Amino acid sequence: MTVSLPATIADIQRLLPHRYPFLLVDRVVALEPHKRVLAYKHVTANEQFFQGHFPGRPVMPGVLVVEALAQAGGLLTQLSRDPAEIGRDTFYLVKVDNARFSRMVVPGDRLELEVELKRRIRNMAQYVGIARVDGEQ
Repeated sequence: MTVSLPATIADIQRLLPHRYPFLLVDRVVALEPHKRVLAYKHVTANEQFFQGHFPGRPVMPGVLVVEALAQAGGLLTQLSRDPAEIGRDTFYLVKVDNARFSRMVVPGDRLELEVELKRRIRNMAQYVGIARVDGEQ
């Protein structure tokens, strides 16, 4: 499978096993294979998690921002592979270090997900991810 940029939601669904309401990446706009990816999540008021987090003051849960970064990392891995290998394996998030949150993500925001490959050892990879809204972390 070959994917051209920007990768659309249809492309992303071929690359990741996640589906609504847990698919948290809408578009991939930049890729340096084996190095970095830039993806977007358009946050709308219709997101299921806003019903309870928090009524009257919707805020995207931080754990879902981390999950969106993990999915972007999975896309970096898949898009860096040989086209014949894409989609063969499922990848799992196993550890998060030093997560910090400095602003809330609310309906109407475009969450920018930038993920860099820090190192790869056999079938494991370590990524560094930064989520931004309007250029702010």
